[in-house]
This record gives sequence, C-alpha cells and structure tokens, in this order.
Amino acid sequence: MEFLKSTFVIGFLLFLSSAALSLAEPKIHHHDFVVQATPVKRLCKTHNSITVNGMFPGPTLEINNGDTLVVKVTNKARYNVTIHWHGVRQMRTAWADGPEFVTQCPIRPGASYTYRFTIQGQEGTLWWHAHSSWLRATVYGALIIHPREGSSYPFPKPNRETPILLGEWWDANPIDVVRQATRTGAAPNVSDAYTINGQPGDLYKCSSKDTVIVPIDAGETHLLRVINSGLNQPLFFTIANHQFTVVGADASYTKPFTTSVLMLGPGQTTDVLIKGDQSPARYYVAARAYASAPSAPFDNTTTTAILEYKSAPCPAKKGQAIRPIMPSLPAYNDTNTVTAFTTKFRSPQKVEVPTEIDENLYFTVGLGLNNCPKNFKSNQCQGPNGTRFAASMNNVSFVLPSNFSLLQAHHQGIPGVFTTDFPANPPLKFDYTGNVSRSLWQPAPGTKVYNLKYGSRVQIVVQGTSIFTAENHPIHLHGYDFYIIAEGFGNFNPRTDTSKFNLVDPPLRNTVSVPVAGWAVIRFVADNPGVWLMHCHLDVHITWGLAMAFLVENGVGELQSLQAPPLDLPQC
Repeated sequence: MEFLKSTFVIGFLLFLSSAALSLAEPKIHHHDFVVQATPVKRLCKTHNSITVNGMFPGPTLEINNGDTLVVKVTNKARYNVTIHWHGVRQMRTAWADGPEFVTQCPIRPGASYTYRFTIQGQEGTLWWHAHSSWLRATVYGALIIHPREGSSYPFPKPNRETPILLGEWWDANPIDVVRQATRTGAAPNVSDAYTINGQPGDLYKCSSKDTVIVPIDAGETHLLRVINSGLNQPLFFTIANHQFTVVGADASYTKPFTTSVLMLGPGQTTDVLIKGDQSPARYYVAARAYASAPSAPFDNTTTTAILEYKSAPCPAKKGQAIRPIMPSLPAYNDTNTVTAFTTKFRSPQKVEVPTEIDENLYFTVGLGLNNCPKNFKSNQCQGPNGTRFAASMNNVSFVLPSNFSLLQAHHQGIPGVFTTDFPANPPLKFDYTGNVSRSLWQPAPGTKVYNLKYGSRVQIVVQGTSIFTAENHPIHLHGYDFYIIAEGFGNFNPRTDTSKFNLVDPPLRNTVSVPVAGWAVIRFVADNPGVWLMHCHLDVHITWGLAMAFLVENGVGELQSLQAPPLDLPQC
C-alpha cells in the first residue's frame, strides 16, 4: 500500500512538473490583419480612413517574452502598405521588420504578406504601425509583451492595465496632406486634433460622448502603457492630481522614479503605475504638444480622457456628468521640464555598456532648404523664400529606392540600388547649433548606407542642427536597442562632454529624443545582421530625407546570419 502511495505521489509530482513546463513553453500567436478603408467619424465628419480589421486604433496584440508572432497582412486598401513592429529586435528576421523599400517592397493592393518573428528578451510595451507614406496616421496598435510564463514584473503586480495610445487626427485624408506637401515643397498642414485611444475627447467639437473612460478603484494600482503614436508631434501627458511612477520604457524596465508629467516623442513608449489614492471623483487625463521649434506651426489643441473612480459620486441631475478636474500642463515650449524628465531614466541595475569602441560615428540631424530646381514652377517651391523643405543626416538627404528594397539588393547582390559611402562624420565641420551659413542649408540627395561588421561596438553622437530651425528629434533605430549614455545642449565637445557619460546604468531605448539644439550619445553592439533604418520619427522629417541605414554583415555560422527571405516576400 505504501509503495502504491509513493508511486502515486511521484507520478502526480511528475505530472505537475510537466504541466508547469508546458505552461512555460513559448507559444505561437496567429493573427490576420486586413488593411481596409473604414468610415470613421471624428470632429463631426466621417472619413474613409485606412484601418486594420475595421478598428481605429487597430487591435492590441498581447504575448509573452519568448513567444512567436505570425501575422498575415492582407491589403484591401487602395494604397501600398507595410507593417513595422516598432522596437522588436527582429534577431536575424530583418525580412519581418517592415519599413517600405528598406527591408521589403510594399504589399500592393490585393496582395498579402505574412510577418513571422520571435520576441527575445524584451518585456513591456511596444507597438506596431504602417511604415508606408503617412498611413500610420490611422494604421497602428499596441504590442504588449508580458513576462515569460512563471516570471513576474520587477514591481508589485498592478490590479489592472490599460494601453493609452496618443495619436494625431487630420480632418482630411493624411495621404492627401503629405502628397500636397511633397508637390508644393512646403510644410504639411498640422493635425486638427490629438487623440487618446482614437478619441479626441470632450474639448473638441462632436467628441464629448465618445471620450475614453479609464476606470480605477480607490486603493488600487493601475499600470498605464503610454504610447506616442502621433505622426509629427512630441507630447506632454499628465493626469490631474495623480503622480506617475515610471517603471519601463520601449520594452525595457527602468529604475522607478516619480513624476507628474511625461514627455514622449513619436515612437516612444512609457510604462507608469498610478495609485487610486485621491478622493473618488473624475480626473482629466490630458496630452498636448511639446513644440520645441520656435518658428514652426503646430497643433495647439489638447486631447483628454477621464480617469473615473468607481466610487465617484453620481451627478445630482440625471444625464448631467460631473465635470472632471483639469490638470495643469507644461507650456508648449517647456524644454526644462523635458530635460528634467528624460535625464531621470536609468536601467534598474548595472549594465554591460560597450566600453571599447570600434565605430565612433558623429551624425548631424536637421532640416534644410533646397533651391527651386530650374524645371519647377513657383507653386512647386512654396517653402521659405521660394525653396523646398528638405532634411538630412550628415548632409545626405535619404532617398528610398523604388525597384528593390535595400535588404533584397544586399542579399541578392543587385548593383546600383545603394552605395556604402554614408559619411561617418559631417562632411564639413561648422557651428551646428549656431548661425549656420546659408551655403550649408542644401543637403545632397542619396541612397547611402553605412557598413558595420558583425559584433562591432558602435558609438553615435547624434547632433542636432539649427539649420532653418532647431527642434527635438525623436531618432529611432530599427533592429536594435541602444544605451543612451549622455545628452546635452549646444555642440557636442569630445574633450569635455565625455565626462558626462553614464557607463554604469544608462537607459536602454529604441528611440532617443535628441534635445532641441543639442545632442545625445548612444552605444550598441551590431549583433543583428541585416539592413536597419535609422530615422527621425517625425514623419514629415523622414518624408524630407532625415534617415540613413546601417548594413550589418553576417557573422560566423547560422546563428550570426540573416535568415533566408520568406517565399511570400512582396516583389516590387
């Protein structure tokens, strides 16, 4: 009898351990994305907006660290489309990264393509969006990566979680907006509203009844996953009377710190905890522009949602809501608040920052103005003083190829698509953030990449310029996370500014907000083969050419080499 008992116990324990193991097995998640025109009514008007699965914003994808995503994208819209999985490392799967004409040709109307990739070692909040023209104005959604099965957050588990997607809305077709700007050479029209989870909120016309409600209970902890999915505007974000504890950014955990306001450049994500520790009532959640360029027009409206305590008192009269408490937001040009916020980010513990550097790069980023070409009419040169707006990195205004993607051209050895002579330093040294000579305002167009050997340790000084106007540039690197080891104002000085380098616990990000008329220094190890776009995440700037690409060579053996292209990769 005792023998039977012990056999049963051992068998039961084996069953439990195998069940636990199967629970921890990574999963494969299959999704279908149908890109299509959908009637969307905002600001009193209905537009045929491009959406995924008829949803605006698109579906939220939730997975665990270690899981694989298989997303079949079918294009039923009238525009070309691609989907970029913003911040996903895409280890050896560059074919799934998504930027149009960089890692793939676009998915043509009527065609489809399946993105397949595994999330490795990332936890927190990322997002996905169209990476073709200005489709990401409406084609975007959250990508939430939970800890592996059996693991937990490095902070107490919150009672609830809510993704907060900040967006921009045009009372027009965004594709028409960018096409008109491309035609005229002028700056595109600014947006007509900002949105929270697709809704402008009750400070805009015809928007009150659809204002997003974020529920909270007294005493509970709520994790907000805040994403700036706007096209062209860094945004301040706050909640009346509530403090945020920042615990993550760009799918990396951070050393927790408290703040009453966040600033997110387009592309950035920030995970924050809020506590239900205020008197039960209704509080506005609000976002509005951080407008760092002194002379550039911007959308100066404010989007709102409502943080509503479940035990909030009911209004005295039926049908009348109690007005929420409004927060105070920083001034539009409050760079001091931005600096105080961004410089608080740290990794939770000591990290392995590359200290020996193989590639020491210095990239200037900023605007430019092209003189009106001789064969253009005056209505095609409506930039300042009869020019056309441009933008560049190291004076090269990036031109996307149109017959092949850069990755296809590299993989198949197709000549003439790109050159490998992107400059490691500015072609000309000048006072980058001072009064720049007009002779330096006109960048040279080119499709140039910079070659990196597998495993090389890279440092990039990203230096803002004051050509036409200085502003805060959110610079995003595809395929990599990087350490932000320092930032500052003015021109980076290698003799004195290296003393500011944090090589102990710098934050790990995929998008760095380069300070207005300033610089940031980032470091990473080039351990992911492929072609990787680095660009300003203000879409108007990438439209004008503020981008470049790294070509990271294969290393040794299969595990250090790019996978073969999938059979359904779109052809140009």
